[in-house]
This record gives sequence, structure tokens and C-alpha cells, in this order.
Amino acid sequence: MTNQIKRNYLEIHSINELAIVNKPFNNLYVEKIDPPDFQLNKFFYKQIGKNHKWVDRLIWKDQNWNEYLITKGVSTYILKKENELAGYFEQVFYDEKSDCEIAYFGILEEYIGKKLGGYLLSEAIKKSFEIGSKRVWVHTCSLDHEHALKNYLARGMKVFRNETLNL
Repeated sequence: MTNQIKRNYLEIHSINELAIVNKPFNNLYVEKIDPPDFQLNKFFYKQIGKNHKWVDRLIWKDQNWNEYLITKGVSTYILKKENELAGYFEQVFYDEKSDCEIAYFGILEEYIGKKLGGYLLSEAIKKSFEIGSKRVWVHTCSLDHEHALKNYLARGMKVFRNETLNL
């Protein structure tokens, strides 16, 4: 039996197209991790990814994580509620195209359903335009959270390509 995965690629071309979600409560903040800390990325990747079949990086050694995170254009931001980790996103800025990919994005399981996804995505898109992007893009698939695609569309992103993969 073949499993089909539907993947959507979405983009937004201007901060003016962004439907911003403000902080749902005051004790939230988003911060850039500088210098990079592969342990944080690894933690979020495993914790969020376990529910969505993120598997490509599970074979990475610490050296792979470090090499990726020091690559030009790669940045990680975390969402905190007071001092507790709640979510993250990785962005990859491509100088030659002046565009930015939101490579990974997610909220920890205990924070799902608390209106944090829309806020964090708004911040991810804003921060991507702040570094000079002319286009911000992301891909999501049917293995991601059931509201992921709705969140991207609600922020003003548009589907520019889709595909079906057979596993």
C-alpha cells in the first residue's frame, strides 16, 4: 500500500501582504539565537518533529548540526513564554535571490492550541523581511499539524506549487 503525502509551497512578497497576529499574551517574546546553539535546534527538531515524521536530520551528528548552523544565511529564533521554551523557526536567507525560506517552524506540543502559531509565523515573516527579503517562502505537507496550511494562508501567503509524493 502506498502512502501519499501532499506538499504545498507557499510564498509572500511583501510585508504589506502579511496579516499580522499580535501577541496573544504579554509574557511572550521571540529571540534570535546568537551565537548558534545546535542543541536547541536539535531539541526542537526532535520534539516537534516526532509528531510530524521529521526524519531527515535524525541521522545528523553534532558536527552536522554545527556545520549547518554556521552556514551563511541560517538563523534560528525561539519563542519563549516567560523563561519557558514554546516554539522555534529556522530561516535561511539566500543572498543571490534576496529571498528567505522558513525552513523549520513549530510549537512544542504543550503549547499547541494557545494561539501561538499565528503569532510566531507573523514574527517569522516579519523578521524575514527585516533582513532584506523580497520573498519569503515555506513548504508544508499533510504530515504537518492539521492547521499548518491554514495558518500560512491566513497570514497572507499564497500557494505557488503543490505536489503529491508516494511513499
